[in-house]
Amino acid sequence: MPLPAVRSAVPGPRAVAPEDDPPPRLPRGFLSGVLFSYFGLYLAVLTPVMVSLAFKLQHITETSERATAALGLVAGSGAVVGMVVHPVAGRLSDRTRSVFGRRRPWILGGTIIGVIGLGCLGLAGTVPLVLLSWCVAQAGFNSALVAAQAAVADQVPRNRLGRISGLAGVTTPLSILAGSLLITVLAGDVVRFLVPGLIALVLVMPLLVRLDDPRFEGDPEPYGLRQFASSFLFDPRAHPSFSWVMLSRFLVMFGYAGIGTFFPFFLADKFALDEDAVTHAVLLVNVASVACLSLSAPIGGFLSDRIGRRRPFVAVSGLVMATGLVLLAFAPALGAVIVAQGVIGLGLGAFSAVDQALSTQVLPSPEDTAKDLGLLALAGSLPQSVGPAIAPAVIAVGNATALGGYPAWYLLGAVACLVGAVSVYRVTGVR
Repeated sequence: MPLPAVRSAVPGPRAVAPEDDPPPRLPRGFLSGVLFSYFGLYLAVLTPVMVSLAFKLQHITETSERATAALGLVAGSGAVVGMVVHPVAGRLSDRTRSVFGRRRPWILGGTIIGVIGLGCLGLAGTVPLVLLSWCVAQAGFNSALVAAQAAVADQVPRNRLGRISGLAGVTTPLSILAGSLLITVLAGDVVRFLVPGLIALVLVMPLLVRLDDPRFEGDPEPYGLRQFASSFLFDPRAHPSFSWVMLSRFLVMFGYAGIGTFFPFFLADKFALDEDAVTHAVLLVNVASVACLSLSAPIGGFLSDRIGRRRPFVAVSGLVMATGLVLLAFAPALGAVIVAQGVIGLGLGAFSAVDQALSTQVLPSPEDTAKDLGLLALAGSLPQSVGPAIAPAVIAVGNATALGGYPAWYLLGAVACLVGAVSVYRVTGVR
């Protein structure tokens, strides 16, 4: 669907602006608003996955075996909802013709829906209610995230994407660290789920105020089942580089997504830790991961912009993550787990910054930016569904061998990161 030209929209692969054109100025307060909103939204959606969901389900099911199965179901279902909502919300955001602009209604409305879902999640007393509430939260926050990401793609010039992506990449580990701290100081399921959501609602406000989000006139084309299906479809033959970027992201994020969901159970099983000890161990691990990620994300983005290359940074960061997963698989003590997570954080930081910049340079159409970003987000969120679905089987097979369940699972993730790192070199048109 053709849209009116956006002054600072990210150009498509063939529509590169002349290098001597002065870069457009970003609205005052735009960058800080983006960083605050990213931090808040990731805090709300990632904090439950770290520990809160696992503890909530263990309280309900009362056995670790049932809790593991329930966690796989809830986390996988929520990821599927996020996977579906992200590109669809992006498509609808592209088509929105409100007096408040295209992105602003989705950022605010999605955040409010997410907060409602988290509140219901804290009050839920059965696994089905936990499942439903988490799916509502995922739908809301994913809608807000894709609109915020599209706002960045709308307004940030290409020669600043790496730096902006690097800074934005730091918000993920910082939100993880902040969530770990909140979990240690907050008591009770309702508070542990609801407080991160309320913080997100406050932190998206600066972006809503500062966002240059003009209203587009004209009636959009009808949106039915065919258009809905097209939100998930594109022609890989017509856009091979976009396809390879999606595959690379899927594989690397599969390796990373395999860590978080079952990590509390891994710590409890391997080192015989109780609930309080697991909470504090997760905090220590996240401090190491955040420190390393916060270092590598801005440096990776800056160097990638400075050198003018994307693929080598993506490939090396994937290899670093694979190395960290191997270290995690065979960690003999908690200290080794902390080191392994630090190595993974180094790789993830650089990957997140540079892969995001690379992705925006291979988008098929500048007129469907949010939809295409939603497809890329699909490649990152699908592993969060596939992982919990197959993890119990992989862990069970590993337990039947001398290797062990969790080592087998983490080694599978290392292989995925390795293949994802290599596959980025099939991308053409970007160095």
